[in-house]
Amino acid sequence: MGSHSNKVVAYFYDSDVGNFHYGYFNLLTGAGHPMKPHRLSVTHSLVLNYGLYKKMQLYRPYRASVHDMCRFHSEEYIEFLQRVTPQNIQGFTKSLSSFNVGDDCPVFDGLFDFCSMYTGASLEGAVKLNNKCVDIAINWSGGLHHAKKTEASGFCYVNDIVIAILELLKYHPRVLYIDIDIHHGDGVQEAFYLTDRVMTVSFHKYGNFFFPGTGDMYEVGAESGRYYSLNVPLKEGIDDSNYAQVFKPVIQGVMEFYRPTAIVLQCGADSLANDRLGCFTLSTKGHGECVKFVKELNVPLLVLGGGGYTVRNVARCWTYETSLLTDESISNELPYTEYFEYFAPDFTLHPEVVTRQENVNTKQYLDLIVKHVLENLKMLDNAPSVEMHDVPPDALSLDVVEEYNDNERIHQSEEDKRVEPANEFYDGDKDQDGDTEMPEDT
Repeated sequence: MGSHSNKVVAYFYDSDVGNFHYGYFNLLTGAGHPMKPHRLSVTHSLVLNYGLYKKMQLYRPYRASVHDMCRFHSEEYIEFLQRVTPQNIQGFTKSLSSFNVGDDCPVFDGLFDFCSMYTGASLEGAVKLNNKCVDIAINWSGGLHHAKKTEASGFCYVNDIVIAILELLKYHPRVLYIDIDIHHGDGVQEAFYLTDRVMTVSFHKYGNFFFPGTGDMYEVGAESGRYYSLNVPLKEGIDDSNYAQVFKPVIQGVMEFYRPTAIVLQCGADSLANDRLGCFTLSTKGHGECVKFVKELNVPLLVLGGGGYTVRNVARCWTYETSLLTDESISNELPYTEYFEYFAPDFTLHPEVVTRQENVNTKQYLDLIVKHVLENLKMLDNAPSVEMHDVPPDALSLDVVEEYNDNERIHQSEEDKRVEPANEFYDGDKDQDGDTEMPEDT
């Protein structure tokens, strides 16, 4: 099999994570909610059956505590997530609306446990990178980029990405966040809108009221974070070659001007062709090309999942990307798994992309965006050097993190006594009308 990587890769997977069910979206038609945690079981099954697990350290992840989640989210919100169930939901009418829980973000059985699993895996990935135990950490269950400080949004409840980045910031002066989900990474951008210690770069569909409606190229950050938020708004139908034409020069420019010491890559698979909720036409290879490009930058890397609503394609994509991250070439012919019939009629890793979607991104439009982004990068006073003094304690001590096969749960981590600098993340403070105010920047 492929050339062997000298990179150490950790892979986090909790066998319970695929068993959660967001419930039914439409009780009249019985249509299920588009977000299906089951896609994680299907992905994992391919990763095992391709033998990729032999090339990684497998861990059953730590489960994030209320305390871990409150490093970003408000206590009232997390306490609500912990207490609300489908059975007692009538007692929470007021909270449901103030925390935006209900329609897109339903209350389902085990909601808090689900959040605790995917968030704990991202946090533990960050701790292993900080301690230089691994070069790459993978958590396909993470990447829930829409969650805000005090509310759920876009199928996301707890923002594992922000929590993992806060952990990385204990050791890393500059963290780069890259998002290739079809939706704008609004929750992460908002959290770090005012700081230069995190640069957020999001490539997404923008316009025609596409969710979440943010991510215009003029949203560039504010205060110390001005020019540290980069947005690449794309139109429907973008294909592999156009995507690479934008992705590579932008990331190359970011590396040159920002010089991050750690990278978090959100690999939402809803940017693939024929996604139930998406409108791009990327193939698994085109999507994987971005992952390969970032891996080759040789910076400590946390790789996360995100959106992706056509289960068989999500599983193909993240399995292929796991092979790229471990430097293993795998066969286009899928191995037999308990989910084999999902992949009919071709049973291949890279099915041919057949789409009726027209690509409305012109070369001129894409060149213009790249030019705009690169001009903003030039506004940075080259890489800011942030001096770090005492390194705060890790969120969880590594000696209590169990190897994957161990069914023991990890002990509650020691209290994390870190005091956040005032600027470290932007709360989106509510103004008098109750609307979240984004700093305006003309």
